[in-house]
Amino acid sequence: MLHRLFFFGTLRHLPLLEVVLGRSVDAQTVVPACLPHHEACAVAEGPFPALVPARGSEADGVIVEGLSDQDLERLNFYEGGFDYDLTSVTLADGSQARVYVCAPDRWTPTDPWRFEEWVRNWSDMSCRSAREVMGYFGARDREEVGRMLPQIRTRAWARTLAQGYRAGQGTLDGSVILDREARVYAGFFALDEVTLRHARFDGGMSPAVERSYLVGTDAALVLPYDPVRDRVMLVEQVRVGPLGRRDPELWQLEPIAGRVDPGEIPEDTARREAREEARLTLTTLECVARSYASPGSTTDYFHIFVGLAELPDGSAGVAGNENEAEDIRSHLVSYDRFIEMAERQNLANTPLVLLAYWLAHHRKRLRS
Repeated sequence: MLHRLFFFGTLRHLPLLEVVLGRSVDAQTVVPACLPHHEACAVAEGPFPALVPARGSEADGVIVEGLSDQDLERLNFYEGGFDYDLTSVTLADGSQARVYVCAPDRWTPTDPWRFEEWVRNWSDMSCRSAREVMGYFGARDREEVGRMLPQIRTRAWARTLAQGYRAGQGTLDGSVILDREARVYAGFFALDEVTLRHARFDGGMSPAVERSYLVGTDAALVLPYDPVRDRVMLVEQVRVGPLGRRDPELWQLEPIAGRVDPGEIPEDTARREAREEARLTLTTLECVARSYASPGSTTDYFHIFVGLAELPDGSAGVAGNENEAEDIRSHLVSYDRFIEMAERQNLANTPLVLLAYWLAHHRKRLRS
């Protein structure tokens, strides 16, 4: 049986539709159409739209003809992760089609949705996210994948950000061939196993080697520094890394940090996390480094900053985002004490040590 569907939202974007269907789509089977007395509205929880009844309006979209039962199964899985299901509608030309809609109270409609703006800002991340979602087709149910969507989007956004930063190390620009890539675990983090061959320095290719890596996200790290009072703020919280290593010091001193959410640039993340973790407003941000946390084992990528701020007496305390179960204590530490801690190896956080020595090098400039 062949199916005829109307798409008003992100699946109007042919590359995304092809990811979801797992096949190429003949552009001749895609025809512009509109649905009367409805409007596509952006939702606060997006980036995607919802279909809202609106007398006198028309929702633009496309009709896709000739979709197979297998296509429909894949579409039901993908759209179901967002709690969208099929219903029948009559289009402006009087023809019948089916469209994916959500319950009226499922998402929070805001402004009219603009497809071209979504393509510019979100299509790359959405295609990357869809590849992970459809990788679970046949292995997980749509409700489980729906619960994973925040982590899936953040991993996809990290891959989008990766296209925008180049360290310029002058290293070998050789080929890497992936013979196998498998997702063996997915939750808050994910774990991938790969079999690869890579270019060698002698001009040949390596034999196939097996590797695994933790799929994390981009994160912004920021050390607040008050150049007038010549002090920094450190934060303290319990960490599972030391727990897993069976380190007796489970509470760690760190810079303020948080993952870069979809749509954010790292600088915005640093400012947001400073507000959430320490109730601080940062003024100037100084970029210290952009680097991998441990490139042999994880995709985690750090955007590290010093943020200028006022740190008067009494500005330290306990804060954190309750929605993320954060319990974070902040400390005001003089510059001299901070450097002493670094040199005495009292800091067990590598980015924090880096920040100490960067600050030692740039302190005079910042204080001037």
